[in-house]
Amino acid sequence: MFENRYDEYRQRFNVVLEKFCSEFTCRPKILEDSIKYSLNLGGKRFRPVLVYAVGDLLGVELDSLDDFALALELIHTYSLIHDDLPDMDNDDFRRGKPSNHKVFGNGNAILAGDGLLNTAYAVLFTAMRRGVGYIDASQYICDCAGVNGMIAGQAADLYYANSQKPDKRALDFIYLNKTAKLISAAVLVPSLLLGGKYFSELKFYGENLGILFQICDDILDVEGNFELLGKSIGKDEKEGKYTAIGLYGLNETKIQADMLASRVKAILEGIEGDTEFLSKLTDFVRDRSN
Repeated sequence: MFENRYDEYRQRFNVVLEKFCSEFTCRPKILEDSIKYSLNLGGKRFRPVLVYAVGDLLGVELDSLDDFALALELIHTYSLIHDDLPDMDNDDFRRGKPSNHKVFGNGNAILAGDGLLNTAYAVLFTAMRRGVGYIDASQYICDCAGVNGMIAGQAADLYYANSQKPDKRALDFIYLNKTAKLISAAVLVPSLLLGGKYFSELKFYGENLGILFQICDDILDVEGNFELLGKSIGKDEKEGKYTAIGLYGLNETKIQADMLASRVKAILEGIEGDTEFLSKLTDFVRDRSN
């Protein structure tokens, strides 16, 4: 079953993360505590699951993917810490618990995020010693997380807040960079380790899955509830965020999400192997409640 396989991947990664946290130390202690606090808040571990699922599809040994799964989760966690800050999305909760800055203060939260990003790069630098494919995969993650990826998307998200002129190109830019590129990096790591096997198909799948993920986030901000999401709802409209719902309306956004999910699943038909899990993962993203 899909749920069992997802849980297997997630549990595999949780073992990797637990080992990392047990060995990770730094000073002052508040920095170590704030980093581990956010890493241990739980979550879907969506990006590590993607790494392992595509690895299985392409026949990559999962042990060779652990460092990439870890680096992606470290980067993702840093982005959540910074995203919750008062000068960003200003959210007091994350995964049902107080946000990092509410526990440790704004300054320490910024430094915890910085530390996670720096540590992720250190993990990738170590992985790069194994060969060219590892270099390519590490560089791709860094590019997707940087000023031509996630950071650019977040900057655009702030820039276009409260804009009075709807602009589809701007919205597409935000979705692609803020969310989709790091998800596509998770999908493409196993491909890059194999010299780019099914790279074009998997790039389409990963980027559009990421866009679907963000669209559904926007829908949940309207229709979700705190108990399931673990974070505040209704904030996008309150803060004037540039979203599909603001541009198209709720009903049209749902239609677009359904159409996008169908296109994402269709691209899998061009990949040899058992793609059923990735197809069901697409449905999971479309239908999720948290």
